[in-house]
Amino acid sequence: MKENLFVVVHYDEIALKGKNRFFFEKKLKNNISFALKGHFKKLEHKHDKMYLELNNQEDSFLIGEKLKNIPGIAYFAFARACPLELFHIKQKTLEIMEERNFSTFRVSARRSNKKFPHSSQEINEEIGALIVSKMQKKVKLKGADEEIFIEIGSNKAFIYPRKTQGVGGLPVGSSGKVLSSLSGGIDSPVASFMAMKRGLKVVFVHIFNKSINEVQTISKVENLTKKLSEFQGGAKLYIVPFEEIQKVIIATIPSEVRMIIYRRFMFRILNNIALREKAKGFVTGDSLGQVASQTLENLNCIHKIANFPVLSPLIGMNKNEIIEIARKIGTFEESILPYGDCCSFMVARHPETKGKIEKIERFEELIENVESLIDDCVEKAEIRWY
Repeated sequence: MKENLFVVVHYDEIALKGKNRFFFEKKLKNNISFALKGHFKKLEHKHDKMYLELNNQEDSFLIGEKLKNIPGIAYFAFARACPLELFHIKQKTLEIMEERNFSTFRVSARRSNKKFPHSSQEINEEIGALIVSKMQKKVKLKGADEEIFIEIGSNKAFIYPRKTQGVGGLPVGSSGKVLSSLSGGIDSPVASFMAMKRGLKVVFVHIFNKSINEVQTISKVENLTKKLSEFQGGAKLYIVPFEEIQKVIIATIPSEVRMIIYRRFMFRILNNIALREKAKGFVTGDSLGQVASQTLENLNCIHKIANFPVLSPLIGMNKNEIIEIARKIGTFEESILPYGDCCSFMVARHPETKGKIEKIERFEELIENVESLIDDCVEKAEIRWY
């Protein structure tokens, strides 16, 4: 009969939430349960961490891949359990260490259950002495080949030789719902991930021009949405046609300010969808000064039209920092594939970089039936679930 395998899940930021902590812990527990449905027998929450008893060890790789993508988890570990007695802890630790190849080691015990009669230091010393005696290995407190971790829980001890880092942050859904303006580039997927890491549930909106966006562009956005859905247990994507609005803007607005007005109309679309989704904010991939539309003056003109807060998690990052995160979360390779960007369509070679809101609003007064144009776009949107 195979030994039961457990997962010990640690969080850090949630533990600082004071009286609201239970709310965040419940969200994280629900998110883990949803992601691992069918893969565990029991999920317990005790002593500032969570313990999962798995159905079988063969699922461990899949479970690990899912846990790595759940915001709120600082780190997790696959562990073996034993009765809460020092004799059993020593034997189980020795059994695990005998399976491993090392010359130097350290023991790191953590006694969450303060009723256990031995301190963390006493556990370290007892087990360290046993491994030295039985295996002729050397203790090394810094830079050891192997580190064995022991968690003293309420009714079991959990022992593991490896930790896996998680996303950290807050559990998705604990901070509310937002819309993400998702392009096919590098920045907006990273911004969406950063929003999820702060506990936001993200609904994606891709605004496109059929005349310049090929089938592969929609496929690309779908693939990015699928990848990002792994961090929040599913995703909803609005694919909104922008061609008719763009035609009106090109026929009416000077090329040097078209980019600003394109983006203001996109925010009008987001305003409309936010009411339908009961979303409370917007997420963009803006990084200050990266392109002409992302100067402080232009961002002010663009964001003035938004009915809800505009969150820009990348605002102080440079491109290399953003690319590093994109590689880490698995969106970079998809993001660098060619695609048609409707924002750059028919825009001046040297666009306005210091837009003034009064001037922009005067230009927009030349466009008729604005609300009708927005409503028509949103009504024609395709909605896809992942």
